[in-house]
Amino acid sequence: MVTKSKKGSKAKKGKKGEGKPAPTNNKVVCTNRKAFHDYNILETFETGIVLKGSEVKSLRAGKANLLNTYALIKDGEVLLLNLHITPLDEADKFSTLPPDRTRKLLLHKREIEKLIGKTKEKGFNLIPTKVYFTRGKAKIALSLAQPKKLFDKREALKEKAVQRDDDRLRKSN
Repeated sequence: MVTKSKKGSKAKKGKKGEGKPAPTNNKVVCTNRKAFHDYNILETFETGIVLKGSEVKSLRAGKANLLNTYALIKDGEVLLLNLHITPLDEADKFSTLPPDRTRKLLLHKREIEKLIGKTKEKGFNLIPTKVYFTRGKAKIALSLAQPKKLFDKREALKEKAVQRDDDRLRKSN
């Protein structure tokens, strides 16, 4: 159905939901920058996370820490260990959960099977790199990573320093 607008141009009127894509409010809670320094990130998966009680409110407040966090696969489930979510002060004191408890990650069965195959190979780890919200749901970017050797880390730091110097020279000219 085509209608005329006030200015005389033709505007297409469609069904609700057509046209603009749904807004994706990706609010990043925390990132694991050390993972990018210590590991070569090969592939990243977006996973859901099972949370209880006031943990979602704590995440929205940004009270999470990914340092020393890792994932492992046990009995066909992906488990996240050492994700520290600090409880809110306003939270119910009777039902407080331990901040470093093990949490379950939500992935499709095919993705879990792929990760099982890759992690059985020598030298592959599952490292969470980012915690964020998409469309109101808490998500974790879980990366399949391989540890860097010491000389790789040094080389990466040298490349970064050279890039920084080049950028300074371009800005000054």
